[in-house]
Amino acid sequence: MKLEIGTAPDSWGVWFPSDEQQIDWPRYLDEAAAAGYRWTELGPFGYMPTDGPTLEAELRRRGLRVCGQTVMLPLEEPAMRGELERQFLAVGDLLRHLGARHLILIDDMYTDLHSGAHEQPPELDGDAWRRLIDATHYAARLARDQLGLTLAFHPHAETHVGSEAQIKRFLTDTDPDLVRLCFDTGHHAYCGGDAVAFMREHHQRVDYLHVKSIDPDVLDRSRREALPFPKAVARDMMCGLERGAVDFRAFVGVLREVGFEGFVVVEQDMYPAPPDKPLPIAKANRDYLRRLGWG
Repeated sequence: MKLEIGTAPDSWGVWFPSDEQQIDWPRYLDEAAAAGYRWTELGPFGYMPTDGPTLEAELRRRGLRVCGQTVMLPLEEPAMRGELERQFLAVGDLLRHLGARHLILIDDMYTDLHSGAHEQPPELDGDAWRRLIDATHYAARLARDQLGLTLAFHPHAETHVGSEAQIKRFLTDTDPDLVRLCFDTGHHAYCGGDAVAFMREHHQRVDYLHVKSIDPDVLDRSRREALPFPKAVARDMMCGLERGAVDFRAFVGVLREVGFEGFVVVEQDMYPAPPDKPLPIAKANRDYLRRLGWG
């Protein structure tokens, strides 16, 4: 087992390229390094500088390196391919300059991130599902053949690939040599899945991890009140790794069993986040993983 531990702006309440409720990127980088991380994702494209040499210098000054970047698009939309290519080429150029090799793809949420309102139905019909699969294969080939990057598809809460049944269907319908998973323990728990059992069964498709946990009491109240994911996050549904529902002692046991090697990005979804809230949480999560022998 060889784990490279990183974090992401998401753990500092950053969900958008620009938003008055978010801290600025220099503070994020300062605090990510202060929390003990040496790897970071870049957050929404445009949140950090998109000029390679400028960002490289800022990262180096803090002892940080980039492990990956996320692109989130409604993959089932018929006219999405052009936008997908545009974003991949922009993001890919920056990642290559910074020496990163992972591009994480997420199907867009069917709930609005600001309001939580449903914008699409939660289940796709057959034609829309096929478009999502085709778009994923196209994205994976683009990443591999033109950018020299590995695509990791991220199942995500309140998207069309979120529940365990949807993920298993996705794995069946995608090429295992082309499409890997970025497996997210917290989103899996939010959707009712068992992260430990899933990782044991499907580890051969996973080469990138997002680790987070979930407060079962907040989740239960959110379910009773029919709150969408963004509203539940605002109530601190995602919680510290040590006190949440995901059994990380058992999870790291599975990683040892299967000899997992790769990036483990620690996240704790927050939005909005008061400026002084994220750093103590990030430190506590990093310290907890050290005590478990993670990195």
